[in-house]
Amino acid sequence: MTTTASPSMPYYLDSVRLSEADLIAQLTERLGTKLVAYLGGVRETRAVRQWAEGIRHPSSDAVERIRLAFQAAGMIAEAGNAPSVVQAWFQGMNPQLEDRSPARVIREGDSHAVGPEVLAAARAFARIG
Repeated sequence: MTTTASPSMPYYLDSVRLSEADLIAQLTERLGTKLVAYLGGVRETRAVRQWAEGIRHPSSDAVERIRLAFQAAGMIAEAGNAPSVVQAWFQGMNPQLEDRSPARVIREGDSHAVGPEVLAAARAFARIG
């Protein structure tokens, strides 16, 4: 039986293989410091910069949310979308997520519960958007 890897597989692998600091630095390049701070549940962008430098460490819940966001952002960016489009996707109301923004769904939900929904929405956008 032949199976084809999911389009999200490379981003999943990177999300678990990269150090926390590298993961956060790369996500910050795509989404910006403010959006990563929101996803990580902190008010100050300074915390995100310190995470990316390895000076400070996010909570385990924040890391899970960041891993999920990294995977979704990677799929959308790989489809040829500019960082501004990736950011807009995370912030805009998404019909596949009951008209909630992916960033809000990730921040407010349990990443294990909402992860499949968010990744499905990212795959759909990457295919069509």
